[in-house]
Amino acid sequence: MNMEVPDQAQNFHDLDLEEIRGKISLLDKWREIFSYPGLRINNNTALQIQAGLSTEQPEEEARSGQYQGQGLVAPRRLCSVPNLSIISSASGGFPISPAMATKLRQSLFGNTVSVFSTDWEQACFRVHRPSSHLTFLKASKGGARTVQMVVQSFIIKHLLFPKGRDGNPHGLSALGPQEQGRGLARALASILWTAGADQRATICLITKDSYVASTPDYHGNDFTEWLRLFELSEKEATEKFIYDHLQCFQGEGSPGIILFLYSLVFSRSFESLQTDLDSSTSHLLQPHAGGFLCRQAAVNLMLTGRASPQVFNGRQEEPSGEMLHGIQARSEVGYLQWGKDPSENHRAQVGSMLQTPRFPVWLCNISGNYSVLFSTNRQLVADWKVERVFGLHLYNGQITQLTVDTHAHLWESTSWHEAGRPGRLCSPLEMAIRTKWMDASIHWDGPAPSI
Repeated sequence: MNMEVPDQAQNFHDLDLEEIRGKISLLDKWREIFSYPGLRINNNTALQIQAGLSTEQPEEEARSGQYQGQGLVAPRRLCSVPNLSIISSASGGFPISPAMATKLRQSLFGNTVSVFSTDWEQACFRVHRPSSHLTFLKASKGGARTVQMVVQSFIIKHLLFPKGRDGNPHGLSALGPQEQGRGLARALASILWTAGADQRATICLITKDSYVASTPDYHGNDFTEWLRLFELSEKEATEKFIYDHLQCFQGEGSPGIILFLYSLVFSRSFESLQTDLDSSTSHLLQPHAGGFLCRQAAVNLMLTGRASPQVFNGRQEEPSGEMLHGIQARSEVGYLQWGKDPSENHRAQVGSMLQTPRFPVWLCNISGNYSVLFSTNRQLVADWKVERVFGLHLYNGQITQLTVDTHAHLWESTSWHEAGRPGRLCSPLEMAIRTKWMDASIHWDGPAPSI
């Protein structure tokens, strides 16, 4: 649209009072936005504002490199981050460097141009209000949900089995805000600490200052350039630090999921990350429907501390001579999966390291939809005799109970795909459960959930 800056000699007394108030309000709005620390404007930008042009389009152009080519500085989305989620630059730690910012985005996207989609930017670790019922994270949609459900599985593990002790059936109920916050902080710290090889953890937070400038080889994105990194050498100190800054990860409007994912990459280190990966995977996220999904390597990094791209045990050599990297040790939280394509299920069979974790909590991947399956009886993964008839709980936004009977002789029915009920086919979730407890009969306490 071709718009001209109004002539300074315009006859302002022709404007009525409401028009004058509107112009003053618009001026105050832009003055507030462009007074934000680290945000700069130049004469061209000022002319656009004076002419009433929107700055949202230049921001999108900046992402494709066009805006920088015009010599303009794009307004940042950092303005939308709540003040409570932004720390002072004098809080300690050290600022992100241009080299670190470049490697970070390459590790996630495989390039320095891609940016997170809206569903990621608006996702954080929000917890349902405390009540007498089971308390869980509010799951988002899109790729960020995967991260939330992994963290949810660790929250359940920590609340049900505090300090590795036997299960506490009441550990998930009647939680107050403080217990909820400590459960979340403990889960985040545990994942980061394991990624740091039980030696250190690195936590990323947003400050008010920018430390990395855009260049022809690096286009600034949402807030990566405002990060400060905090390295901690004790697990308890990591948990306390996260708890003290919990608002940065769970505050309304804060990009808590992205901050956690950044912290995960830095905790693992770029060098270790490249050692973990194999020829099948070069970075942690993959584009999908205008957004990004977590690759298996990202899921395994959260579950096991290593970004192994495969789910089988150990390593396997391909006919081409390439070595594929699987799971190296038994994890605390397990993993089960089932897909619509039978050939995919055959090629990606989950090994015992993930199927039999140290605690009876499993992340379930059903054709890319994630939920958490768990038991309150730790002996379920320690004593095979307990695996005869046992109860499980499923969380996929709601809580559902089910009973698994491994001695029901399901294979004697007319069709293996029946679920112990005439005429009913097994659901994908039941098929995922049977990848661990083969031929088990599954009975739901109420209608079977649709996943």
